[in-house]
Amino acid sequence: MDRATFTKRVQELFRQQKKFIECPNLKLESKNGIYHRYKYPILEAEHAPIFWRYDLNYATNPHLLERLGINCVFNSGAIYLDKFYIMARVEGLDRKSFFAVAESSTGVDNFRFWDHPVVMPETEDPDVNVYDMRLTQHEDGWIYGVFCTERKDPQAAKGDLSSATAQGGIARSRDLVTWERLPDFRSRSPQQRNLVLHPEFVDGKYAFYTRPQDGFIDAGSGGGIGWGLSESMNPAIIEDEIIVDDRQYHTIKEVKNGLGPAPLKTEHGWLHLAHGVRGTAAGLRYTLYLFMTALDEPWRQIYAPGGYFIAPEGDERIGDVANVTFSNGWVRRGDEVFIYYASSDTRQHVATSTIDKLVDYCMRTPADAGRSYACVQQRIELIEGNLQVMRELGI
Repeated sequence: MDRATFTKRVQELFRQQKKFIECPNLKLESKNGIYHRYKYPILEAEHAPIFWRYDLNYATNPHLLERLGINCVFNSGAIYLDKFYIMARVEGLDRKSFFAVAESSTGVDNFRFWDHPVVMPETEDPDVNVYDMRLTQHEDGWIYGVFCTERKDPQAAKGDLSSATAQGGIARSRDLVTWERLPDFRSRSPQQRNLVLHPEFVDGKYAFYTRPQDGFIDAGSGGGIGWGLSESMNPAIIEDEIIVDDRQYHTIKEVKNGLGPAPLKTEHGWLHLAHGVRGTAAGLRYTLYLFMTALDEPWRQIYAPGGYFIAPEGDERIGDVANVTFSNGWVRRGDEVFIYYASSDTRQHVATSTIDKLVDYCMRTPADAGRSYACVQQRIELIEGNLQVMRELGI
């Protein structure tokens, strides 16, 4: 390839990516009245800047080959400052994840990555992999990033190159650019890979939602989504955990569950978005669900609608880890809520709703009845009420 052709191909790469990024997203009709999906993912591997992936120097890359490819972009933390900011999990072809910030003025499209990925400082025991950032704008004035830090299990048997340990990594920032790394979170649980910081002090302490578990994948004796208090963030240490939302047999969260982003404060209580995992013949299935806790006691559950809130649909089922929806970011703007969820560990989506609708959904949707017979009784009650309304309306 001569230099002139090389230059034209580079220019075409940028032209095509600009067109791809600037494609308007389309709000889809709601299937359930609760939220609206959007037609296109807001972030995919193709959104990664060209200059992250290609060596654009003709002298060192005359064939214009991709040098450092991107596999997927997913599981993003989210925050609104002067615009919408997404702190995405970006995974290279080498399987290593890193964080990168993308911004948008609309929150639903035209997300553009900053020129550089996030430089997350290491601890004395370096992370092998970092991922699934939760961003919390805390009342102490800091923006905290809480994420999973993964390392090889030092107790793994010789030849076992899969066993890992996971803990909650913690960093803080004022601007999302410069991060101060704090010591990893500590609790009595052997592993913590699903940690969320509550946005307000509770009894003058920092409050965390946890997921105590015995192993890297399996919750084991871990009872569900936990809660505990820490005197400080440097270091953050919890001595005692109680369960806020437990796992239950034959539900969407029988295998494990974990909180997504930090909860949203409403006049009726704290609104929570979580993921639940169940086993199927085809493997694990991840869906999202909502619940609410009391304003004065954020660990006390007050509403828990039965079933899932968002599950994979269509192409969302396809990806590196199939049949998964996962969320660790949402943003409230007035009454509107932007729900950022990933599908199948591959791409990032957005759905929109309102506080009024989400609270109504939580408060008035029946809880899981627990048994087939009881579920039928729930549905008959709904049917009988509707038949009466239909008669009154002459339907």
